[in-house]
Amino acid sequence: MIRSFIFLLLISTLFSCSPVSQKALNKNFKSLEAKLHDHTGFMLYDPVEKKELYSYQGGQYFTPASNTKIFTLYTGLLLLGDSVPALQYLEKGDSLIFRGTGDPSFLYPLAFDSRNAFDFLKTSNKQLFIVEDNFYATPLGPGWAWSDYYYTYSAERSAFPLYGNYFTAEYNGSKLNVAPRLFAYDISVGDSTEEAELVRDLGSNKISFLPGRNQTKPETWEVPFKTGVALTTSLLSDTLGKKVTVLKNSRWDSKRTLYSVPADSLYKVMMQESDNFIAEQILLMCAGILSDSLDPEIAIVHMKENFLKDLPDQPVWVDGSGLSRFNLFTPRSIVKLWEKIYERVPRERLFQLLAIGGKTGTIRNWYKNDPPYIYGKTGTLSNNHTLSGYLVARSGKTLIFSFMSNNFPASSIAVRNEMSTILKSLYEHY
Repeated sequence: MIRSFIFLLLISTLFSCSPVSQKALNKNFKSLEAKLHDHTGFMLYDPVEKKELYSYQGGQYFTPASNTKIFTLYTGLLLLGDSVPALQYLEKGDSLIFRGTGDPSFLYPLAFDSRNAFDFLKTSNKQLFIVEDNFYATPLGPGWAWSDYYYTYSAERSAFPLYGNYFTAEYNGSKLNVAPRLFAYDISVGDSTEEAELVRDLGSNKISFLPGRNQTKPETWEVPFKTGVALTTSLLSDTLGKKVTVLKNSRWDSKRTLYSVPADSLYKVMMQESDNFIAEQILLMCAGILSDSLDPEIAIVHMKENFLKDLPDQPVWVDGSGLSRFNLFTPRSIVKLWEKIYERVPRERLFQLLAIGGKTGTIRNWYKNDPPYIYGKTGTLSNNHTLSGYLVARSGKTLIFSFMSNNFPASSIAVRNEMSTILKSLYEHY
């Protein structure tokens, strides 16, 4: 009953423009904070009228989680072309010298047509030499949880990623199959347990496997591997079926660039499925375009100095994915960023890149409506959930919003339910 009363007040006051109604709405949001024990920020904006419709703590900083990917998207849209640079290369006599650009699509087990680079190296009749002199980032980002190293959402960053920088192991109750096969040589088998277990060491690619005594169904693990030039070389040699050698101190007098997949194919997976690995690699590729170094800080500084100075509040931005707890943005800055994207990218293209309520991505099971009315990006870390993007109201108006909830002790389901109620009310009344 209390919840119903709160939202009746919310709906009745939301669309009045008097100062009293604003105070009443603030009171309702405070009541929600008291109920959820969270820290809430919200902003609603009309991009046609250039008018702020409502703000609750819109100028306060929040942990954005994967809303950070909105900044990465904007960076890619400004700096990457239509296609992604797969590698840089130089042909000298009987040698093909190449290095990675950070392209995440090379043999990544998603729906990418990433054969360009593979076929280029596979069909070359020259000796292959790889150079890794341009990677200046740590494999794991600042502020990432070290204990997440074992999960694919925390795959390592690298100059020449392969297979999404993770391996797959499948156990059918009697046999363990590993792909790429190279990782099978690092597996030690221990005593059996009730259910099968597979663990990779924190600091190496050594893998411990414990068979399951009572395994009743197949088990699959997807585990990030420790990256490095030696492993990259070994994986490439094994995958291409030809020797790849590390070359040090190479001079790049002139080099050419080979391209792989359409950039939008990466943006779509990043924004709809919230792929952290792709987000991090996009930022590396952007840095490589600005300089000769794959260092995400180069891209971040460039964007802040040249394209983000007009944000209401300067972002605390440290990675591409939002895995870091160091990132801090305000709802009104996120709204402003969405407006900048909306002005640059045609609506027909942009909306197809985003998660769509009831249809695609991380909100395929939320915000259901016909036609869809939410197009945007979620962000979730433990005790934090955000959603921002475009709300297409019943009237046909397209509004921009940012809804951020931090430091709640309960499940994110409760927060999502509250967000859903409020956003549906906005859809109905605007």
